[in-house]
Amino acid sequence: MKRAFVFPGQGAQAIGMGMELAAAYPAAKAVFDEVDAALGQDLSGLIRDGDIAELTLTENAQPALMATSLAVMAALAAEGVTLAKAADYVAGHSLGEYSALCAAGAIGLADTARLLKIRGRAMQAAVPVGEGAMAALLGLDFATATAVAAEAAGDGICQAANDNDPAQVVVSGHRAAVERAVELAKAAGAKRAMLLPVSAPFHCRLMAPAAEVMAGALADVTISAPGVPVVANVRAEAISDPDQIRALLVEQVTGVVRWRESVAWMQGQGVGSYYEIGAGKALSGMIRRIDREATCKAVSVPDDVRAVAAELA
Repeated sequence: MKRAFVFPGQGAQAIGMGMELAAAYPAAKAVFDEVDAALGQDLSGLIRDGDIAELTLTENAQPALMATSLAVMAALAAEGVTLAKAADYVAGHSLGEYSALCAAGAIGLADTARLLKIRGRAMQAAVPVGEGAMAALLGLDFATATAVAAEAAGDGICQAANDNDPAQVVVSGHRAAVERAVELAKAAGAKRAMLLPVSAPFHCRLMAPAAEVMAGALADVTISAPGVPVVANVRAEAISDPDQIRALLVEQVTGVVRWRESVAWMQGQGVGSYYEIGAGKALSGMIRRIDREATCKAVSVPDDVRAVAAELA
């Protein structure tokens, strides 16, 4: 049975995440130190004992979640677990794709941190606060949710943004249109439909200005072929070519996060075992709803690292 390491996206952030690892493993602490230095910011201090509202700001949450995931990878490496031997594929949800690429050696840690800081700021700045929104539609399949979004759009923008699992689709766009989508989804039989507490409408056409910023930022960064194939959000299949990686990271800003299809693609390649690397357990829940036979293990604290190291030794 093949294995995949998967990396969480925004929403998984929590005060204290990764700090047990930093205390237990010098290599994990070194990850946080390098990210702090790259950003010229005490991000690890914010993670350790800061304010959750500040940590949740997009420009902080994105590099912080990446740093936490890479700290887990550093701790695993200290226990003798290397990605090349342990995983057949890597994948990440939205910003988690950057974590996956960094873990696979495609982008350096300092560059990844700087890219995510730029990405977070650009995504926040693309739409004035209050003009955009996102909503989760639960209990509708992707085709129905897409039709609801199209009907709700009217003269504005409302698009499917995250195809998370067979019964969870997130839509994104102008606030009024997204609010209409919530009501239309309920009428279409959704079990629940609710606005999400996010600061911008991610993964829709309103993010076009942010995509332009990322095109410029990514043009200046060295990208290498990853040591393990990366399943790209917007393609839902593995990629390894550096130029393609660069192009798809730009496309990802406005494109759909095709997580359901990505997991189904990995399932089709023989993957049945998943390790969620970093904060939270949201991806494990999604994966189990996509592939009922899959096993999922969240790896975020020293006990998890030691257990996985013993299992994969």
